[in-house]
Amino acid sequence: MKVSARNVFKGTVSQVQEGAVNAEVVLALPGGVELVATVTLTSVQALALQPGAAAVALVKAPWVMLMTDADDIQLSARNCLAGTVVSVTDGAVNAEVVVELPGGARVYSIVTRQAVEELGLAPGVAATAVIKASHIILGVPK
Repeated sequence: MKVSARNVFKGTVSQVQEGAVNAEVVLALPGGVELVATVTLTSVQALALQPGAAAVALVKAPWVMLMTDADDIQLSARNCLAGTVVSVTDGAVNAEVVVELPGGARVYSIVTRQAVEELGLAPGVAATAVIKASHIILGVPK
């Protein structure tokens, strides 16, 4: 599968919580990390998303927010993934920041260069990747 999304996470569905219109799907990744995605019930049915099923989560890098010093804050975003910055690549306006999670998964984020400076993002710095559940697109292998 070739996609333009920088973040492609392969995992296993561990839970599906159905609502009236949407469902929350929990995807277990290697290393004990979990992602929560909100998708329509139609998508749950069409993709046969159920516990034990293999699935892939796609997240575009600009949809990933970053924060530091996150120990004393709670957010409404379902996915707050703590890790360590492994690289920062500067562009003219934006930068790509890569955060490695426990277990080795990497999260790619595109943020402004100003945000990189204000947050002190550099290799070795602890950072949390924040991803809204509605920004995760799920797919399944054929």
